[in-house]
Amino acid sequence: MTYRVTVQIHFCYGHRLLDYEGACAHPHGHNGLVEIALESQTLDHRGMVFDFGDVKRDVKAWIDATMDHQMILRHDDPLVAWLEEQGEPLLTMDDNPTAENIARAIYDHVRGAGYPVSSVKLWETPTSHATYSG
Repeated sequence: MTYRVTVQIHFCYGHRLLDYEGACAHPHGHNGLVEIALESQTLDHRGMVFDFGDVKRDVKAWIDATMDHQMILRHDDPLVAWLEEQGEPLLTMDDNPTAENIARAIYDHVRGAGYPVSSVKLWETPTSHATYSG
């Protein structure tokens, strides 16, 4: 028997993909929706996997501080230096900032914060999402 709860968090971000042919090779933005699934074989003393409010507060605070309204770029993107010079909000990643890699980064943070995360789904648009399960 496994219990699962899911928390949704909305955030906005910009990115572009290097080594890619198509529209996403150009800087653009998304209104993202992340779904964080937590699983447990047991419930706590309150009868919960985790309190929704605690997860939203903790994880949303991290997303707001690191990803929300940030331009997310691969560390070697030529735009990085210019955005830094301009004092623009920026997050760099080792890999291309695809929906898959952003979902993995969120998963890693949630797991590192001690939550029993089973998967993270990032909706980049209302019709397209990527899921990462550790």
